[in-house]
Amino acid sequence: MPFAPVTDKDIEAFRRIAGDRNVLSGDAIPEEYTHDEMAPVRAWPEVVARAGSTAEVIRILEYCCCRQIPVTPRGSGTGLMGGAVPTCGGLLLDLTRMNQILEVDRENLLARVQPGVTLLELAETVEAQGLFYAPDPGEKSGSIGGNVNTNAGGMRAVKYGVTRDHIRGLELVLSSGEVLVMGGRVAKNSTGYNLMQLVIGSEGTLGVVTEITVRLLPRPPMLASLLVPFESLDDAIETVPRFAGAGITPQAIEFLRRGVIEASERYLGRSFPDQSAPAYLLLRFDGASSEELEAQMDAAGRVCLDSGAIDAFIADTDERQDALWNARGAFLEAIKGDNEIDECDIVVPRAEIAEMVHYADEVADEVGLRIETFGHAGDGNMHINLIRDDLDEDQWKDRVERGMALLYRKAEQLDGMVSGEHGIGHSKRTYLAEYTDPRQMELMRQIKGIFDPAGILNPETIL
Repeated sequence: MPFAPVTDKDIEAFRRIAGDRNVLSGDAIPEEYTHDEMAPVRAWPEVVARAGSTAEVIRILEYCCCRQIPVTPRGSGTGLMGGAVPTCGGLLLDLTRMNQILEVDRENLLARVQPGVTLLELAETVEAQGLFYAPDPGEKSGSIGGNVNTNAGGMRAVKYGVTRDHIRGLELVLSSGEVLVMGGRVAKNSTGYNLMQLVIGSEGTLGVVTEITVRLLPRPPMLASLLVPFESLDDAIETVPRFAGAGITPQAIEFLRRGVIEASERYLGRSFPDQSAPAYLLLRFDGASSEELEAQMDAAGRVCLDSGAIDAFIADTDERQDALWNARGAFLEAIKGDNEIDECDIVVPRAEIAEMVHYADEVADEVGLRIETFGHAGDGNMHINLIRDDLDEDQWKDRVERGMALLYRKAEQLDGMVSGEHGIGHSKRTYLAEYTDPRQMELMRQIKGIFDPAGILNPETIL
């Protein structure tokens, strides 16, 4: 069924629902609503509505369903795959006004939040109470609703898992305006199909998330990090499986290469703490006591040195740790700078990381693009960044298309997957369809049809 264009009458209806100042149309729509943080997908919405409550979301979706107006839900706009870009026009539903932390339940170790709450706001609130929200995506200004919709991961996933491992309940508004409440305060649940887990990672294609119950943990009192230089990336990556064999569980395991570190140094205006090696592992540990932490660090250091590490540098003060993790956190912005980039966000078996990195270097030479790679060694999630530099538009599009095709094909050959933590969005739909079993794709389409029979929610995303 074709979508209906937005009329002046529609805009007036949205203003009655959300208020005049919360509905934007025509020249009043800011350019930032046409794209996300990085993906080269751009499109203008016909109208923007900034919803302030579940009740407003319900009324907006009921109206759009009746009128067959496409709806693109959006949080902070920090996604990287074009998943919050209104490629079919229609209404862009901005949820950032729904930004309240509704409850912190210390007895049940839970928090109830609205989708527009940022990761930073949630972390600061619960940590002030001695608690801890474990998922740690790199962009702290990203919204919790966006994290849920992309099943965001981050650097602490090695020990604590990804977003879906920390969601206890969701309130979801379907395209019809009906409300589903899934999960809740319980710590375990085997009551029928787990519909909540279908919604997590669905990128707004099944419904609009309007409330989230997240799992909290006691805040680890002690943190320390280990920076380990290696003569080669292969040596560094080969070390990673040995931690598990030795009973060592770091909070995070990142692999770093000299080229990305140098970009971070230029971006931050300060030197990386060590200059001695072409490749590094960066590990972070938490513990209940200094003795527990020291035991983990000593054991990890021995594994690294036995695996050929040049050295193992302990960072056990806030200042030293900040120097390391601020550098790591700046990688994407440092690479991007004023450049246009596109990212291949794949996940491969941990043992295949080095081969994939080397292959990315070969692709860079083959297609004539600068490519920088970094990522999460602990779970095999790699961020392979293709960088435009001074290429003209036609050259950039051609080389990025060829480079992406080669990289995704290689990932598939290594038993990898198209996305590790950033989702599919609009940018990677072609690769999802190419490297996913056709029956699985058909089942996903059927699920989409059950949740959103009108087909108005985030069309042209994922499927």
